[in-house]
Amino acid sequence: MAVDVSELVEQAREGRPRAVARLISLVEGASPQLREVMAALAPRCGNAYVVGLTGSPGVGKSTSTSALVTAFRRAGKRVGILAVDPSSPFSGGALLGDRVRMGEHASDPGVYIRSMATRGHLGGLAWAAPQAIRVLDAAGCDVVLVETVGVGQSEVEIAAQADTSVVLLAPGMGDGIQAAKAGILEIGDVYVVNKADRDGADATVRELNHMLGLGEARSPGDWRPPIVKTVAARSEGIGELMEALEKHHAWMEEHGVLTERRTKRAAREIETIAVTALRERMGELRGRKRLGSLAEKVVGGSLDPYAAADELVAGVTEA
Repeated sequence: MAVDVSELVEQAREGRPRAVARLISLVEGASPQLREVMAALAPRCGNAYVVGLTGSPGVGKSTSTSALVTAFRRAGKRVGILAVDPSSPFSGGALLGDRVRMGEHASDPGVYIRSMATRGHLGGLAWAAPQAIRVLDAAGCDVVLVETVGVGQSEVEIAAQADTSVVLLAPGMGDGIQAAKAGILEIGDVYVVNKADRDGADATVRELNHMLGLGEARSPGDWRPPIVKTVAARSEGIGELMEALEKHHAWMEEHGVLTERRTKRAAREIETIAVTALRERMGELRGRKRLGSLAEKVVGGSLDPYAAADELVAGVTEA
């Protein structure tokens, strides 16, 4: 059933949660009206500060996100939350664990919480996350917090979607080794050692500092990721985390990094949409047996894979 997209967008701008929910549902469901939705949102996007939170399961991502929401609301900011949960093996939907843990904000009209299922998408994010971020941005959110699913070594994709990436670790969980393996030491703009009231917190900070020191050489003026100790369950250290986020945002604006990151993000989004469209066209060619015919020629030795690929691309672009 077709919806009035322009009316939905206006209602979302007024802060009506049902309109925001409907727009994100259109995005998640790859609605035939998706292009119309994106066209209507485009002039209203580009104002929200997108903060990604990632880390291994059990480090307190949801608790930290909730504490950040409280801090941003005290600062008078409208906040959108995308909590990417694992997919239910039964329904394919999100398990809603994060939404349950952030229940204290559910009745706040200045906060919008949306749980999204990964639906098998790797990288800790749902495939529709970039478009959902656009919806929350256009709906007037000053800050969009994106909490990844927490699946360990595939979490690095958040760096492609956020203005600032926050990596959370906890003492006693072997996170230092995991960080080195996962490559998250390359994507973090701010590091948080949560549950800092536990034994080993200072050792984790020292280990992180050491690993960051072994990383790429930084020129004068480059951003040096700070390490913040928090106990999110008691809101301890959240003020220092907010200060680190503000400093990073200001540094990005001063050095032109914010525009550069958002441009790269848009380029990746365009590329993904284009590749998806090409794959659909290739699927149509497969249905017409063209791909199978080319594969038979490669197996038979009358055609090499590169020449076959050139023929397929020509067929896709001419179709």
